[in-house]
Amino acid sequence: MTQPFQLPHFYLPYPARLNPHLDEARAHTSAWAREMGMLEGSGVWEQADLDAHDYGLLCAYTHPDCDGPALSLITDWYVWVFFFDDHFLELFKRSQDRPGGKAHLDRLPLFMPLDLATPVPEPRNPVEAGLADLWARTVPSMSMDWRRRFAVATEHLLNESLWELSNINEGRIANPVEYIEMRRKVGGAPWSAGLVEYATAEVPAAVAESRPLRVLMETFSDAVHLRNDLFSYQREVEDEGENSNGVLVLETFFGCDTQQAAETVNDILTSRLHQFEDTALTEVPALALEKGLTPPEVAAVAAYTKGLQDWQSGGHEWHMRSSRYMNDGATSSRGPLDLGGALLSGPALVTGAGFGTSAADMGALFASAAERLRTRAHLPYQKVGPSLIPDFHMPFQVELCPHLDAARPRLTAWSHAMGILSEGVWDEERLAAADLPLCAAGLDPDATPEELDLSSQWLAWGTYGDDYYPLVFGHRRDVAAARLTTARLSDCMPVEGEAVPLPVNGMERGLIDLWARTTAEMTPDERRTLKASVDKMTESWVWEVFNQLQNRVPDPVDYLEMRRATFGSDLTLSMCRTGHGPQIPPEVYRSGPVRSLENAAIDYACLINDVFSYQKEIEYEGEVHNAILVVQNFFGCDYPTALGVVHDLMTQRMRQFEHVVAHELPVVYDDFELSREARDIMDGYVDDLRNWLAGILNWHRQVDRYKPAFLARRAHGFVPGRAPALPFAPAPVG
Repeated sequence: MTQPFQLPHFYLPYPARLNPHLDEARAHTSAWAREMGMLEGSGVWEQADLDAHDYGLLCAYTHPDCDGPALSLITDWYVWVFFFDDHFLELFKRSQDRPGGKAHLDRLPLFMPLDLATPVPEPRNPVEAGLADLWARTVPSMSMDWRRRFAVATEHLLNESLWELSNINEGRIANPVEYIEMRRKVGGAPWSAGLVEYATAEVPAAVAESRPLRVLMETFSDAVHLRNDLFSYQREVEDEGENSNGVLVLETFFGCDTQQAAETVNDILTSRLHQFEDTALTEVPALALEKGLTPPEVAAVAAYTKGLQDWQSGGHEWHMRSSRYMNDGATSSRGPLDLGGALLSGPALVTGAGFGTSAADMGALFASAAERLRTRAHLPYQKVGPSLIPDFHMPFQVELCPHLDAARPRLTAWSHAMGILSEGVWDEERLAAADLPLCAAGLDPDATPEELDLSSQWLAWGTYGDDYYPLVFGHRRDVAAARLTTARLSDCMPVEGEAVPLPVNGMERGLIDLWARTTAEMTPDERRTLKASVDKMTESWVWEVFNQLQNRVPDPVDYLEMRRATFGSDLTLSMCRTGHGPQIPPEVYRSGPVRSLENAAIDYACLINDVFSYQKEIEYEGEVHNAILVVQNFFGCDYPTALGVVHDLMTQRMRQFEHVVAHELPVVYDDFELSREARDIMDGYVDDLRNWLAGILNWHRQVDRYKPAFLARRAHGFVPGRAPALPFAPAPVG
């Protein structure tokens, strides 16, 4: 069969290695699959299928250093996960049987008890039998922290199969951002990262949930999945009728041909690998110092990082050999990059090529190096002219709270009282230009005067902080001070009566005041949730300062995900949910459709800000954190073209929001058997998000903060005549 496109030249600067215990794993897993009932009689596989797919070879390439028993166990896990995928396809996807698929998936977590003393049901099929056996053989040697993380990754992998099934039923193709997010869950690479820990070393619990380790796992996941999409396009799209494939997603989004889409997928894959390397060589060592990791803990992180790297190269090699995929003409760059060794011994040359590297491979490596350098070659303060504002797709009407006019002078008085107008970053004119009460009035048109004041003050505090970090820390290239400030701000939010530090600046004084008034009636769990959302926002501001230090234009995927944090989205959503109480189980908010709804709204709002603030950020502030600039840098295109891509993505995210409301939330309500009261609360939450979107767009259109006349008159920088505020000098109060 003719391939639908020519496979691109893959960036892969480290060679694949083969585990010497391959034959042992092949023999073991063949017998195990038969014992679990996965072969003849299953209706899914026969022995010839298992032999042709050769999962032993996959695992021997992706885990080259583990011993024979570990390799056999890991191979059994991969046989199980691929069998699950094909079993689900045959029984539920082809027949589009969502109820049957859900019933099948709902039982599987019962076979993964954190405590092995917990009894499990009698397996009814090979998927259940295999999972029960594997869990019992794997978890005794792993910590409870690993068990929790691996169980969550496994449940995501299983449950998001329903998302794929729903899209097949509707004939719907996801937008690129939605696809990347959901592919991580259903594609299984986070699950694979857990098995890398089993094969190498457990990541210390103190850093397992940190941004650098999360980015390592997510970039690993994205690269694995996008590579698989390129190799499996023919089988998935042309044979199986799948529409969850990155090549197809980009064909649809950009309206381009298959070859162009494949090349773009490979560009994103390469960018994710660069992000993986950058994170391993810059953020992970800084994290180790910050958290005070011991030498054995640093060695564990290094071994895990190297394990992820081995998986990338080994997975690629297997794709080029397996009969499961189209692989004619596949090529890749090779070179001896050992990130694990680099973490232990110091910086490595990321694009170094080894002996025997071909001229073509050298060319690809130099091209990759040039692409990497482009992310740091942006010239700040370029004149770009007024921001171009497209005709946004906004299906919701803005309503304003009637108490708006009275809220404005009260916000000015509060800002003076907290000292944030006395530090050289803002004055009354800049506060007025931002007009945060207007934003608050659109977000909550039914607010009381007290509620409107509190919302306005939170918005002012967050916007001030967003201006403060790049001006005070970014231009001084002082990441350490930014980290210390962030840690102190976290201490300003006690959960259960902890001592509050004496405030030393306006940000601390403002947060202490807001926290006390906002959380007075909250439970400790509600306070923890709110505190986590504020911490996420302030920590993301440190990430921006770190990028400023490197003059690094972020990777597109990393940018969009971090943008949600820098925008303070979790803080807003956390406050929107306050008071929902036990009527809404936490599992509802954690469900795929609700997270999809929220992320679609958040991305739309963040991109609104990037469109309106383009001139302010690029021309006056020398920023690198703007989606339009990210697209310009990634695709090498001009401002209007990049704006068109961003606008198209905004439109798709809004349509996704509407799609989830119309088609996916009713299914969530039924799946969780929500009461009429709970359904009404969730419908009210959707209305809150609609107000949030309409209010944010209206605010950007109205305020002076982004208008050319104000920018020209009040160019970015410290307030004229004011000495730059030292981060920890006592703030004057007026």
